[in-house]
Amino acid sequence: MSVLFARIPDDRVGVLIGPGGSTRRLIEEKTKAHLEIDAEEGMVGVSNAETDDPLGAIQAREIVLAIGRGFSPQRAMRLLQDETYLAVIDIKHVTGKQSKSAMWRIRSRLIGTAGRARSRLEELSGCSVSVYGSTVALIGKEPQLERATQAIEMLLKGSEHSTVFHLLARLRDEANRAEALEPTELPGEE
Repeated sequence: MSVLFARIPDDRVGVLIGPGGSTRRLIEEKTKAHLEIDAEEGMVGVSNAETDDPLGAIQAREIVLAIGRGFSPQRAMRLLQDETYLAVIDIKHVTGKQSKSAMWRIRSRLIGTAGRARSRLEELSGCSVSVYGSTVALIGKEPQLERATQAIEMLLKGSEHSTVFHLLARLRDEANRAEALEPTELPGEE
């Protein structure tokens, strides 16, 4: 039996557990993993209790980490889809050490008025986006993560929102055209 560990912020433990333990049970049901939550320390042990396959424990740990980075449990469940991953960008890594007021301003740039910038990032990149603490977490498929990461780094470095959104729209359209041109395999062909 494999045991994986994750540490999440104290204020996210309640979200992970859910009302009456409902979120915890849902994660365990969907992944066939077992969660051992230490609410005081924010430490979560994830084991593949029902099966020898470690995939469920890995998926459960990713869901736990996503909830810890600010995603709602429903949005974190997107990680159960094939080829969907969690990426975390440390804002300080891109911008350097900042004062509290500067960090607030940077986070505000990413979120936008009434969350419009974040919503636009999600719409154009295809990723789910969460800004929490000094991190930006993304859930999506690899090409979506690449586009969103590029856009977020540009915003963090001071690029105008309109420039970033135009780039994202162009990249999305190029990806859609390339996908449409890919030959599709017929069943039984290799």
